[in-house]
Amino acid sequence: MVVRRAALAAVLAMSAPLAVACANSVAPDVVTAYVPGNDAAAIEAVAAQCADGYRVSVVRLPKDADGQRLQLARRLAGGDSGVDVFAMDVTWTAEFAEAGWARPVPDDLAAPLGQSVLGGPLATATWRRPDDAAPRLYAVPTWANTQLLWYRPDLLRRYVKRSTPPATWDELLADNEVIRKAVIAENAALPAAQRKTVPSYIMVQGAQYEGLVVWFNSVLASAGGSVLDPDDPSKVTLTDTPEHRAATVRALNVLKAVATAPGADPSLSNNTEDPSRLGMERGQATFELNWPYVYSSMRSNAATGTDENQQVPFFPEMRQFAGLFAEDAPTPNAVELAKANRVLAKRFAYAPYPGVEAALPARSTLGGLNLAVSSRSHKADRAWRAVRCLTSVDAQRQYALKASMAPTAKALYDEPELRSAFPMADLLRLQFSDEHATSRPATPVYSTLSTMLAAKLHPVGSWDPAKLADELAATARKALDGEGLVP
Repeated sequence: MVVRRAALAAVLAMSAPLAVACANSVAPDVVTAYVPGNDAAAIEAVAAQCADGYRVSVVRLPKDADGQRLQLARRLAGGDSGVDVFAMDVTWTAEFAEAGWARPVPDDLAAPLGQSVLGGPLATATWRRPDDAAPRLYAVPTWANTQLLWYRPDLLRRYVKRSTPPATWDELLADNEVIRKAVIAENAALPAAQRKTVPSYIMVQGAQYEGLVVWFNSVLASAGGSVLDPDDPSKVTLTDTPEHRAATVRALNVLKAVATAPGADPSLSNNTEDPSRLGMERGQATFELNWPYVYSSMRSNAATGTDENQQVPFFPEMRQFAGLFAEDAPTPNAVELAKANRVLAKRFAYAPYPGVEAALPARSTLGGLNLAVSSRSHKADRAWRAVRCLTSVDAQRQYALKASMAPTAKALYDEPELRSAFPMADLLRLQFSDEHATSRPATPVYSTLSTMLAAKLHPVGSWDPAKLADELAATARKALDGEGLVP
């Protein structure tokens, strides 16, 4: 159903009395922090150590991002002063800042962050309201995320006769086809029982959801394009100039090529992150575009997997580490992890996100979490002190080592302990840099924009790239004009 954004405001207003009531009976020195349910344990552990004239009380939001956003919006629109600190997905900054729900980060905190935090994550927390003289921070980066290219180095060496991964999508598609044909030819000479799984899929997220928009946005930025003008987010830049239109069409051609390649994944239009991970673990793919969590999944499942959803049939060498990664085993130490990682690297490796053209830097869309202080809070001073504690270098170290959340603080990437937990630390740092990171389109109506773009892009490959470029531009304009779907 097509509705105006005013309808959402009406829904939020209905919750105001309940929201305001939640602020009662909270001690003056208690700072209440609303955080995602799936990440709450990591933040609670740090919050227990924060004490500077305040105590932090952590409230768990739903585990899904849409549920988190809706609950926070209801409370903040209703004037709930019981929300002091809240966690924002990187896609919410413009919406919450523009609505007046997030306070600007004080200058004495914001200025040092410009030097200590990596540029990509810092950009996700930045917005410019009409009354701002320049873009400014409305939240503090807490941890970040980026997709990498995951690949089978053993297959590359055997069939492509090269040890280095592809640097562009065209190279990736070409390598994939060489491997597919070679395995099919080998199988033709073998009895049926001895034939190998043909690794022909390129595992990406093609379902009609945010993951599809992330894929498109990364390829588009790598082609030199963008959905909106970063300096004027009211302007759609998909087709506004010949150069921008060419970049959009080039990006769409990449998506279509992946979806229609010989031996393409027949389930691509239903794939989210986990089916992509499982396809790689089952040996159906040489290449996968996904978040870093797939590394620990491959390692532990290859070592211990027993049921159908956890077996890694092509990786028997990892079975020697079954005891190390058993569910009830103690946390492996750095030496044990290093040994397991060396074996893992023989058949599962990581590389930078692929580019579109060799002359242009490859860019990967960032995910992550930022902490903001509510404009409704009556405890702003204590709340900012809590944010300093919850986003400090020490806090980020704990998030990284105990919850595998990649830091935004530059200093941590040179620490041996973190590099042991994140073997891909240098690559993460590279992709969090200004040159290789890209944000989602910055707009207060991002949720609507993303929903509408995903509907147009899906199913991938069923459209003509030149025609779809114009349709996407028209769709983006409708979203900015408030003519879109409100999720």
